[in-house]
Amino acid sequence: MKKVVEVLANREQLIDRSLEIVLSKISEAIAERGLCTIAAAGGSTPEPLYRAIAAQDLPWDKIHVFWGDERYVPPEHPDSNQKMARLAWLDRVNIPASNIHPMPTDAGDPAADAAAHQAELQQFFKVSEGEFPAFDIILLGIGDDAHTASLFPGTAALEVRDALVTVGNKDGQPRITFTVPLINQARCVIFMVAGASKQPALAQIFAPAADEMTYPARFVQPKGELWWLLDSAAGAAVK
Repeated sequence: MKKVVEVLANREQLIDRSLEIVLSKISEAIAERGLCTIAAAGGSTPEPLYRAIAAQDLPWDKIHVFWGDERYVPPEHPDSNQKMARLAWLDRVNIPASNIHPMPTDAGDPAADAAAHQAELQQFFKVSEGEFPAFDIILLGIGDDAHTASLFPGTAALEVRDALVTVGNKDGQPRITFTVPLINQARCVIFMVAGASKQPALAQIFAPAADEMTYPARFVQPKGELWWLLDSAAGAAVK
């Protein structure tokens, strides 16, 4: 694993640097494999990145967009990660509808929807049961509790090692989420973290030793590149 930690002066520079890396990885993936697979993150931090990506002239027919996790709400719900990415990015570009792969949330059964999305990933990446595909780019953030995707402290989802997708749990509310081994198969994982409120979590994530079940982002150790992009407020924890 190649690990890079960069502390940027402010959120604007954080977005600019994130865009630079994402565009580089998109270009690299298309040159090497003919397409790029990217998993989007939710939350407020990446939204301006998505708007910046939408402003680029990219070969949209060669880019496939997924999500690393999703709240178990309809796609038109204000809390939907899919809705945020569509409004900021996907509705603004000429990307084929078939290149957008949202996590389903309409079966009334989170486990069934997680299984359905896993089947879609297996079919798209042409992997067999027990194999984990390699996303070109997975975008992640962290919460103040050091969770990432919908992998929350002390929850069963953290221990799933035999699936690509599972059900996460946030205070009794179900989520759909990538599993630790799927995230760790990625060619490039990019954490975008902003704000002083993230300092305590980052201090534990970067500590020489700490409990991964308590600080889940510590589990993320991809086979490819791991980028930690922090604004100065968050980055004070790791200087």
